[in-house]
Amino acid sequence: MGRMTATPARRVLLAAPRGYCAGVDRAVIAVEKALEQYGAPVYVRHEIVHNKYVVQTLEKKGAIFVEQTAEVPEGSIVMFSAHGVAPTVHAEAAERKLATIDATCPLVTKVHKEAVRYAKEDYDILLIGHEGHEEVIGTSGEAPDHITLVDGPEDVANVKVRDESKVVWLSQTTLSVDETMETVGALKQKFPNLLSPPSDDICYATQNRQVAVKKLSEDAELVIVVGSKNSSNSIRMVEVALDAGAPAAYLVDFAAEIDEAWLEGVTTVGLTSGASVPDVLVDGVLEWLAERGYADVETVKTADESITFSLPKELRRDLRAEAAELSGR
Repeated sequence: MGRMTATPARRVLLAAPRGYCAGVDRAVIAVEKALEQYGAPVYVRHEIVHNKYVVQTLEKKGAIFVEQTAEVPEGSIVMFSAHGVAPTVHAEAAERKLATIDATCPLVTKVHKEAVRYAKEDYDILLIGHEGHEEVIGTSGEAPDHITLVDGPEDVANVKVRDESKVVWLSQTTLSVDETMETVGALKQKFPNLLSPPSDDICYATQNRQVAVKKLSEDAELVIVVGSKNSSNSIRMVEVALDAGAPAAYLVDFAAEIDEAWLEGVTTVGLTSGASVPDVLVDGVLEWLAERGYADVETVKTADESITFSLPKELRRDLRAEAAELSGR
């Protein structure tokens, strides 16, 4: 009899934490609450979060996503997305007599406030981020005369400032930690007196998800990141996985987008999801993998997350009023 060769056990390493961060959770619930409170339609300026499934689900419930404030009929309700908007957008909404609900992530709001403060102190602000990203547009709008965008280490050579003794860096919250610190290092070489913000601007959830995907990548031959193509933090996680040693890593919105050819010769699959991805999409990938022999799921936990954010103040105010009215009946 010939010797039997054991088939290596197939498994999935599932990242924890993954998926929704506190800011995304707050923003999605805010749209749902606004629809309950005021009825459809509720207009949302830009995608509330960068996830195709979430946007489509909210559209079915009556949310209407627009690119410009001018698209919102006068007197309507408009919500600003988790990525934040510039002060000019608030002014446009006021001109159109729009009722606004600001669902900007509190961590993005923190960066906005830092930009305002450093501009008042007449600093040149070097904003590390990707050109055209909604968060960058919103932050830049807080102090357009003081902010210069730095889109990666290769951009540093072109940066000019008025006074090298009064320069500070800020960052888009959803970048790769490693990429940001590489850019900061290059800026410090050019501007030795460069000031750092009072606390790290990279979002805690972005950091945690990147740490988890690095851990997965030590053992996984293939890493699947569930997330949309316009999600900055999801794209970064694919890059982080490859940089950490994963032989292959791909970004998919849904299980149906996975190519079975990716599994050839793979015994260990790493699985995670971006900060704007609901768990139902990860569950779909787990089911798809289980059907192909990857039923053994091991959770790789690198951090606990307990942060929550309260709803936007406009909704809290109205919800309190409604509760008081109901209790008084």
